[in-house]
Amino acid sequence: MVKNNFDSTQDDKNVIKVEIECITPPTEQQLDKLKEFFMAEYNSEDVDFIIKREPDVVGGFRIFVGDENYDWSTLGRIRQLRKSFQSLKKEYDFPKIVSLLREDIGTFELDAGHQQVGTVITVGDGIAFIDGLHDVEYGEIVMFDCGIKGMVQDIRADGINGIVIFGDDTEIHEGSRVVRTRRTAGIPIGNKILGRIINPLGKPVDGGEDIGAKEYFPIERPAPSIMERKSVCRSLETGILAIDSMFPIGRGQRELIIGDRQTGKTSIATDTIINQKGKGVICVYVSIGQKASSIAKVVSTLKKHDAMDYTVVISSPASDAASLQYIAPYAGCAVAEYFMYRGRDVLIVYDDLSKHAVAYRTLSLLLERSPGREAYPGDVFYLHSRLLERSAQLSDSMGGGSMSALPIVETQAGDVSAYIPTNIISITDGQIFLESELFFAGQRPAINVGLSVSRVGGAAQTNIMKKSVNTIRLDLAQYREMQAFTQFGGDLDAGTARQLKYGAGLMQLLRQSNNAPMPLHTQVITLLCAQAKLFVDIPVKEIKTVQRELISYMEQHNNDLCVKITHDRAYSEKLKDDIVNAAREYIKSLNR
Repeated sequence: MVKNNFDSTQDDKNVIKVEIECITPPTEQQLDKLKEFFMAEYNSEDVDFIIKREPDVVGGFRIFVGDENYDWSTLGRIRQLRKSFQSLKKEYDFPKIVSLLREDIGTFELDAGHQQVGTVITVGDGIAFIDGLHDVEYGEIVMFDCGIKGMVQDIRADGINGIVIFGDDTEIHEGSRVVRTRRTAGIPIGNKILGRIINPLGKPVDGGEDIGAKEYFPIERPAPSIMERKSVCRSLETGILAIDSMFPIGRGQRELIIGDRQTGKTSIATDTIINQKGKGVICVYVSIGQKASSIAKVVSTLKKHDAMDYTVVISSPASDAASLQYIAPYAGCAVAEYFMYRGRDVLIVYDDLSKHAVAYRTLSLLLERSPGREAYPGDVFYLHSRLLERSAQLSDSMGGGSMSALPIVETQAGDVSAYIPTNIISITDGQIFLESELFFAGQRPAINVGLSVSRVGGAAQTNIMKKSVNTIRLDLAQYREMQAFTQFGGDLDAGTARQLKYGAGLMQLLRQSNNAPMPLHTQVITLLCAQAKLFVDIPVKEIKTVQRELISYMEQHNNDLCVKITHDRAYSEKLKDDIVNAAREYIKSLNR
C-alpha cells in the first residue's frame, strides 16, 4: 500500500506507517523490498508508505517509523562508510577492508546523514549533557552512537542541552556522538497488545513474543478540545457498593484514589478492572515505581479472574531508571487513547502518581533545574494536568469513545494538604479518601464518607441506583457524629440508640472482600433493605451472613426482580415494595 504525499494522505489504522523522504520516489521493486524489510522488522501485516519530496536528501531515502530513523541517503551512506573504514583500517589491509565493506554495506546502526551531530560533554545518573544539536526540540528523541535512545528535557541558551537516557548509560561516555530523529517519543500499539505486560518503551517484559505493532502513538498528545468532548453521561460500575452508591464514577471521569500506604488503594483499582469483565471496557494498568513483587501480585490477581484478556499492563518498577518511570503514565495514556479514538471505552489506572512526581523531581534536580516547594520543580502541576486532561468522553463525531482515569496518590499520615495531593485533587473530578483508622478497625474498603466526593458521577448514575441510595450518605455522616459523641458516655434515648444500631449495620453492609465485585441487583437489594431498617434487629456480627443468604434467596425465589433490576435499571415504588416485602418475609423466617 502506497500513499503519495505529493497528492494527499489517507489514514489506515491497521498498518504500520513508514514515511519516506526523497527527491525521486522509489520504484515498485524498491517498495516491495522495503515492505518486506519493515514487515519483518516490526512484525506487521502490511505497510503504509507516505512519500514526501525533500530536496535536501540529495539521493537515496531518509525513512522514519515512529521514532526510528533509517538514513539510507547518499550522504548517510558516505558518512557510514567513512566511519566503518576508520574502524577497520586499524586491523586489516586495504583489500580486506573493501571485501568486508561489500559484505556489510547497508547494515550500519547509526544513521546520521547530513543532520546535526551533537557531542556528549558529561554523562551520569541517567542524564547526558550534549553540545551541537542547536535546533533540537523539547521532547524530541535523540540517538547515541551506541544505539541507546534519549529524550531532550532541557534546552539552554548556551546550546548545552540536557538529555534523559532510556537505558543503561555505561556505554555512553564523554565525546560520544548523538543525532536527532526529529520524532517525539512514541509507543508501538496494536490489538495484540491486550493481555500483555510491556515496559514504557513498548517492549514486552512478560516473556512472550513480540507485539505485532500496527501503529506508533506519541506518548505526548494534546488533550481533546471542548468541542471534541461531551458531558459524562454513562456509568462506570466498580462493583464496590460504597463507591457505586455514594461516589459514582462516569465513563470519561477522573476519580482520585488517595490514602496512606497499605490502606487498599490498589485493591479498589484491581476490583474495578475485574468488574469490567463482559462490559466492553478496555483496561490499562500503569505501575510506576512499585516493587516487582507487587506488580506480579496484581497481574496474578487479574489472570485468576480472567481480566488480563481485556487489560494491558505498563510496568516500570522501582528498579527502572527515573526516566522510564517518568514516561510510564504517558505511555499508558497513549495505549488508552489508541482504543478511545476507535470508539472504545477505556479505564486507565495510574499506580501511583506520587512516585511519578518523585521520579520527575529526580530528573529535574539532575538537570540542574531550580527546586521549589518540597524540592519539586515549578512545572510539577503541569506534569499531571497535561496527563489527566487527556481523559474524556468524546463526542459522537469523534467516535464516542471514552477514557476514565483512576489516579492513585499516597499520603503521609493522612495529610491530604501536601503538595502533590492538593495538586491532583484540584485536577480530578473527585476523590475517594481511604482512612487508616477505618482500615485498622476492619472496615474494608476504608472509605471516609466525609472527605470523599464525586463531582460529576451523579449525572452518569443509573436511575435505579440513584433512587435506591436516597439518604444513605447523610445517615452515615450522622452515625459518625453520634458515635464520636457517645464515646464520652451518658444515657441514650431509644431513638438515638436505634440510630446507632442502624448506622453500625450500614457500616457492616458496606464491607466488601477483595476481588468480589457486587453486581447491580445485589447492590440495589442491599440498599433498599437497609433503608427499610430490615437489618436493625440483627446482631452486628451476623449482618454480613444474613446479607449473603438474603441475596441467594432473592436470586432463587425472586429472580424476576433481579432480572428487572439488571436489565431495566429503572426505579419504581412497586419494584421497591416488592423487593422489601420479599426480603422482610425471608428475614422473619430466620431463627436467630
